Amino acid sequence: MAFCMSGIRSFPKLWESNPYAGLRPRHSYISLFLTNCVGIRNDHRWFSLKAMSAQNTKAMNPLIARGRHLWKANEGNKKQVPLESSHLFAAGAAEKRSQRNPPNKDRAMPPVKGTIQLPKQPLNLEEWDKLKEDFKGKTNFEIWISSQMAECHSSVDVAKSLLAWVAAKNNGIVGYGVLLKYLYLCVIHQQTSEVIDVYEIMKARYKRLETGGYSLLIRGLIHSDRWREALLLLENIKKVMIPSKKNYNDCIQGALLHQDVTTAWNLYQELLDQGVSPMLETLQAFFDFGKDVKDDHYSKKLLDILLYLRNNQLYPGESFAHSIKTWFESVPGKQWKGQFTTIQESGQCLGCGKAMESIHLSPDEYEFLKTKIMRDVIDGGDQYRKTTPQELQRFENFVKSRPPFDIVIDGLNVAKMFPKARESQVLLGVVSQLAKQNLRLLVLGRKHMLTQRSRWTKDEMEKIRKQASCFFADDISEDDPFLLYATLHSGNHCKFITKDLMRDHKACLPDAKTQRLFFKWQQGHQLAIMNRFPASKITFQVWYLSSFFKIKFLFFSKIYLFI
Repeated sequence: MAFCMSGIRSFPKLWESNPYAGLRPRHSYISLFLTNCVGIRNDHRWFSLKAMSAQNTKAMNPLIARGRHLWKANEGNKKQVPLESSHLFAAGAAEKRSQRNPPNKDRAMPPVKGTIQLPKQPLNLEEWDKLKEDFKGKTNFEIWISSQMAECHSSVDVAKSLLAWVAAKNNGIVGYGVLLKYLYLCVIHQQTSEVIDVYEIMKARYKRLETGGYSLLIRGLIHSDRWREALLLLENIKKVMIPSKKNYNDCIQGALLHQDVTTAWNLYQELLDQGVSPMLETLQAFFDFGKDVKDDHYSKKLLDILLYLRNNQLYPGESFAHSIKTWFESVPGKQWKGQFTTIQESGQCLGCGKAMESIHLSPDEYEFLKTKIMRDVIDGGDQYRKTTPQELQRFENFVKSRPPFDIVIDGLNVAKMFPKARESQVLLGVVSQLAKQNLRLLVLGRKHMLTQRSRWTKDEMEKIRKQASCFFADDISEDDPFLLYATLHSGNHCKFITKDLMRDHKACLPDAKTQRLFFKWQQGHQLAIMNRFPASKITFQVWYLSSFFKIKFLFFSKIYLFI
């Protein structure tokens, strides 16, 4: 996604989307073009945007009593209890509250392993006994059935009847695992009152929970007037580990939902300080909330988020793009107007005529990046590699003694891309096809690849060595520093083949500018093998990465070299 802004001269260059220079025909990309209806047209700016303790039997008494009420309500003709009933296990009450978010019907009640079928209605004591008798599995019935119900998003009412049956059969005791599955169903069906009931039971019974339990409770509590207790649960997680981005997202969403903007921003800053990358959903929530906030300080924070997106190569999806567009259009006194446009294969925006940033580094940028990587990753990145200075020096001498390479191949990474095939055979296929293009190749590997075994044959490895220069490092060494060194040393034309995203090495770089240049260089130089066709025909792809924590092929150009 890309946005074009005009009308704010002080607005910095925030975002340049994935580059489009050099894309093949028929590739077009949806972008967003924002322009100030009353602004100056020639002033454009781009941006894109888990242990169980002794159980409290007394705490289970409400479950038993209300479960019996549910059984009676469903006996005979299954006469329904009025939906306004306040009973915990009142039949239909949970269903009424979940009508706003009904479960997926396709997942609701499938047959299970040809043994028993999950119930569609709450069962009474005798019916659960009969279902357990019919169960032919070897695992614990209660754990198994609750897991199946969670997987299939069964109704909360059915899960309640299971919970009450378990409690009645075990003197008021319900195991943590079963209770957690019930809590999961309450959360996904947004049954806030049931979440609070389970929360009270767990508080009375357990001194602490595992992180999965805390996470579910946080997610369930944020929709209630007791949402601040979710923040206390977040503190409990912090005692043992850094909370996940989802934990922070839920708490931030809860704060915004209840109009506590200060807490939301504090949590966001804490998340960044912990080195945790926020979910795009979290960032979108700030923009959604911001369209109703007329505050310059809040607006500045949203612009900071756009800078964060750009600096960390985070790409908004369509929904997020709409939220950003809506916020800009809501800014008082600016009269922004947004429209969707198309980016041509040349990289030019049809909305404003501006060209997107090229993936090609300038000579100065390339030399700057090369120096930084050599110093901070190759020479100073000991925490990210396992090799010795002597071996690295041996490799540097090896590279300098040969002409520049056209393609550097991470041999072990490539060889393991197709698990069903022999590894040396896969690597040989790639090398052979590239060699036919008269490309100067370097294959990086480990010494164990030279030992005859079922997945590595000496004959195939010898054929590889005849077609490409090869360097085999010690088995304890890491390939990435060698890969980066050889590629950068060979010049700006050199490409490299691996599926490794090299996040650790990017993190080793000292500042946002260098990280952006590294990512930009990576976009234009990294090839990935996408398919392997009969007769070893292989499809390569230039990677355009939309996220550094999840691979999404949002922008890409396939290069079919050997068809």
